[in-house]
Amino acid sequence: MNESGPRADPGGAPLRALALVCTLTPSPARSSSQLLAERTMAALAGHGVTGRILRVVDHDVRPGVETDMGDGDAWPAIRQEMLDADILVLATPIWLGHPSSVAQRVLERLDAELSETDDEGRLLTYGKVAVVCVVGNEDGAHKVSADLFQGLDDVGFTLPANAVTYWVGEAMQGTDYQDLDEPPEATENTTRTLARNAAHLARLLKDAPYPPERRPGTH
Repeated sequence: MNESGPRADPGGAPLRALALVCTLTPSPARSSSQLLAERTMAALAGHGVTGRILRVVDHDVRPGVETDMGDGDAWPAIRQEMLDADILVLATPIWLGHPSSVAQRVLERLDAELSETDDEGRLLTYGKVAVVCVVGNEDGAHKVSADLFQGLDDVGFTLPANAVTYWVGEAMQGTDYQDLDEPPEATENTTRTLARNAAHLARLLKDAPYPPERRPGTH
């Protein structure tokens, strides 16, 4: 699944989302992070949100903290998709109690947004909503989401209420989210809540942007 489209008429302006899946596993191998991102995008589609899912490890995203690291860096094209979207979905597995190294690289590349502003002094990420998907077969979803929340907030994204959906299996066992016969209802309910709140907040911010930056000596 790469594209999602609206299944219902939710009213309000159409929105677009970009889901960045930060699994360590390249396509076409199965991925629990990919699966939860797909379910999240499907839930968003019910609120008039179209979008695309992109597995970051399939692209040559260079290390660094600039918008373009040159020499074939794939990030500038991904960044443009992010800037064209209203909602960013960041999906990651838990590795050794932390977000994946791919998720960390995405945050590091997003750090460049602190130097990018519009004509009124606002970060280009202002007015964009971010949500998080976390999967793992051990505890740690709250810690991982907290790490991602702080990073996303630092670089200008706005987080809705209930901005994370997750599944973690019992500690010290090997079952993955993608191996379940059916998605747990608790996770499905959380995903639906995330989608509803994210779409609502994105429309509010689209209709009423953050105020411009006031420079010293301006009124």
